Amino acid sequence: MASFVELDSHNIVIRGVAVNNDTIDNLPFPESEPVGVEFCKSLYGQDTNWVQTSYNANFRYNYAGLGFTYDNVADAFIPIKPYPSWLLNTQIYQWQAPIPMPNDGKFYVWDETTQNWVEIIDP
Repeated sequence: MASFVELDSHNIVIRGVAVNNDTIDNLPFPESEPVGVEFCKSLYGQDTNWVQTSYNANFRYNYAGLGFTYDNVADAFIPIKPYPSWLLNTQIYQWQAPIPMPNDGKFYVWDETTQNWVEIIDP
């Protein structure tokens, strides 16, 4: 199966569909993309905008999910920013906290107010 996502006018993912490999003539990416895009447009309308995504993130950095943004300059799907203080790592197109999470085997959550990791204490 090949995966395609529909983008809105701001390049935000609004729908995802799986397309049978036979439908895209068993072509590999990137040759499969125009075939799959035309198939999706035949189902959902010629005025829709479709892009192929990779379940294994073999291309475009991340498997696109609802709400992700497609950056056509970087050719990357960018996840939803989890916190205002987090920064986009443009080597991997993932959001990262301004300070790394401790790697001590404990569990932590990000506290945006203090902009620090807070240990989760098991009650």
